Amino acid sequence: MDNLNLLLQGFATAAHPEYLAFAFIGVILGTAVGVLPGIGPSMTVALLLPLTYALDPTAALITFAGIYYGGMYGGSTTSILLNTPGEASSMITALEGNKMAKRGKGAAALATAAIGSFVAGTLATAALTFLAPVAADLAVKLGPVEKVALMVLAFTTVGALLGRSVSRGLAALGVGMFIGLMGVDGMSGQMRFTFGVPVLNDGIDVVVVAVALFAVGEALYVGAQLRRGPQQLVPVTRGWRTWMTREDWRRSWKPWLRGTAIGFPIGTLPAGGAEVGTFLSYSAERKLARGKAKEEFGHGAIEGVAGPEAANNASAAGVLVPLLTLGIPTSATAAVILVALQHYNIQPGPLLFKDHGDLVWPLVASLYIGNVLLLVLNLPLVGLWVKVLQIPRHYLYAGILLFAALGAFAVHFSPQDVIVLLVLGILGFFMRRYGYPVAPMVVGLILGPIFERQLRSALQIAQGDWLTLVQSPFAIVVYVALLLALGGSVLLRRKEDDLEHELVEAAR
Repeated sequence: MDNLNLLLQGFATAAHPEYLAFAFIGVILGTAVGVLPGIGPSMTVALLLPLTYALDPTAALITFAGIYYGGMYGGSTTSILLNTPGEASSMITALEGNKMAKRGKGAAALATAAIGSFVAGTLATAALTFLAPVAADLAVKLGPVEKVALMVLAFTTVGALLGRSVSRGLAALGVGMFIGLMGVDGMSGQMRFTFGVPVLNDGIDVVVVAVALFAVGEALYVGAQLRRGPQQLVPVTRGWRTWMTREDWRRSWKPWLRGTAIGFPIGTLPAGGAEVGTFLSYSAERKLARGKAKEEFGHGAIEGVAGPEAANNASAAGVLVPLLTLGIPTSATAAVILVALQHYNIQPGPLLFKDHGDLVWPLVASLYIGNVLLLVLNLPLVGLWVKVLQIPRHYLYAGILLFAALGAFAVHFSPQDVIVLLVLGILGFFMRRYGYPVAPMVVGLILGPIFERQLRSALQIAQGDWLTLVQSPFAIVVYVALLLALGGSVLLRRKEDDLEHELVEAAR
């Protein structure tokens, strides 16, 4: 009941006309950027992150919540009409949705994706409202040993699951931790990993790294692969009021609910990630399909859009649970959100709801508001987003590079940050070129210094006895869960590979 009262207070704040305007601006910006080809939610929030720095914390977080959900919504339009998923979790939407569009059912695909995202986002945000404070109360009781175990779980699972190669994921994680530890050692006061370069003495700002890897690296990578000729955009000719037939509604509502039930729990796990949830949702819908729906799978089944899109957006809310209660990002987008919170000296963790309740509850309330605004805006304005998709890519990515440079410069108003941005952007390009995932690098960058502090505290309390790290019952449970997660990841990879093989065979 207390959580409900606090949520109502958050609504009272978020419903203020000024904050409603910021929420509206956030969803418009998030959707407008997220709908552009090849741009996923993580790149959207990283690119627009510096825009919130001129606002007070409440306004900035409300705007950022709109950008976050807007970026999630925008990706479905690109996937369906251009067959260009912004990230791995949109692959299934692109597969079935684009085939629906080519069959003249693009309007229905867009509608079921938008409505399913709204349903999943609302239900998952409600679960977040009541689950996150409970998890925070439990997390307060954790000591340094338990937190070290959680960090090891996050490091290993994120490095192993985000990317097709475990070794490359862990290598990216190690590079991120190395960058995160640059600068002054907090205990000894000595410089480390700076190579005598003065600009590295204070470390590298996380915002610069996030924008460099997600925006600059992606823009350079896509620019290097640009194809000549116009993009194959599938037109949407029907009015939005007649998009979904009664049959489409009948076939969509159950996948919406099942996708939510699959996506949210997976998003809350340190081994989560929207990609896993969307594949599981698609696999479940394919197995449950009967009759006409079964025949259409692989050729444009509406269930193959409704379920994965719901799972994708439910995961988006689910990742906020470990982020807000433990300070652990489980996805690339969550890592960028953590950067935004840290800019205002807000460290997510067990005490967040108590120390910064005046900011957190309006943020949660704005997720509900942003979800409604997105549904109201996305359906009527899809014609506008279709026109945005027609922007030539060389203009598009040149603009992204310009805004990324301005954003990096605005962090400290230092030209040196722009140079660091370019260097790390080139690193991000080569990581994509050779198959190294970017998300583990950002997670390592953020959690590396926190892990170091907790590990040192645990060893100081135990007077240097390393066995203390495996003597806590909670830590033992976490390490057993880690082994199970790694074993499960192997099975999931095999299942995904089998599913991709079946889809390729069906497409031939």
